[in-house]
Amino acid sequence: MVAASPAEIVRRLVTAKTHRVRSLPVLILMPHSRCNCRCAMCDIWKANQERRELSQADLAPHLAGLRELHVRWVVLSGGEALLHSNLWTLCALIREQLGARITLLSTGLALARHAPEVVRWCDEVTVSLDGSRAVHDAIRGVANAYDRLAAGVAALKALQPDFPVTARCVVQRRNYADLPNVVAAAHALGLDQISFLAADVSTTAFNRPAGWDGERVAEVALSGDETKALEAVVENLVAERAGDFASGFIVESPAKLRRLPRYFRALNGQGPFPETVCNAPWVSAVVEADGSVRPCFFHRPLGSIHAAPLAAILNSPEAIAFRRSLDVNEDPVCRRCVCTLKLGVTARI
Repeated sequence: MVAASPAEIVRRLVTAKTHRVRSLPVLILMPHSRCNCRCAMCDIWKANQERRELSQADLAPHLAGLRELHVRWVVLSGGEALLHSNLWTLCALIREQLGARITLLSTGLALARHAPEVVRWCDEVTVSLDGSRAVHDAIRGVANAYDRLAAGVAALKALQPDFPVTARCVVQRRNYADLPNVVAAAHALGLDQISFLAADVSTTAFNRPAGWDGERVAEVALSGDETKALEAVVENLVAERAGDFASGFIVESPAKLRRLPRYFRALNGQGPFPETVCNAPWVSAVVEADGSVRPCFFHRPLGSIHAAPLAAILNSPEAIAFRRSLDVNEDPVCRRCVCTLKLGVTARI
């Protein structure tokens, strides 16, 4: 990672003050709309027949604008980016003409097959790890998902032992009791870090245009009694894995990990949601497989790269007004957000 230059610091300060984006350190691309899992907490796979994707030709006209916005980090999200018909031409464009760092988010199922290309074109990979073998497979809805993930991580490490591979675990009803085993599995798989976040059950993200009804929410979110059990699980994890917190193997601090049961308590009407600390709409943007541009995963689209330059969309009167009026601790979407981003003025990218 590279520390923010004095000029970059000024650009970020100007963006925060004027709400006009002068620096966009992070760009999240969803290159492909399909997914190779059928996860309990996500509906992206339900639209697999649509097969939308971003091509090199879609992104190329926006390169000059991305350079003007000083994009330094591109995250390939999904769906599953490795299902893209030619992901590496897209990565070549990002790496060679934009000079940005590339992070691949992946289910892990196809990593072994694409390991040489991943190591060549990406700087790091974050995989989904939802539990020990049986729990992970049940949540992913795919046979042998854990073993395929393990094979993918092993293939990357065989090619480049120091290649960074981290994991993220989405905490939900099916795996909250398994969190200690998630940490153990992350060690066993040879991962470099593990992080946790609560399952999103409140927004229209992840192919849920109408949101979820109460019955669907109850399948994923924790009940009041389950939340109490999660509190005990977290406290045991804090006590028993002190070394993993100290080393950074568990990304969250104990205080941040304790936000998980607080979040589920709030969903059950048993207290306020944890304070939201986020500046994602000022420092990042999301471009979906159909070209839609969002200020983050959860807020509504501001435009499409097929209709206007990305820079123009992010600095349209509508987008500037959105950022100017957004109070992340009052906005109902932000208050319930499970995936915040807080990038400081001097933060490294």
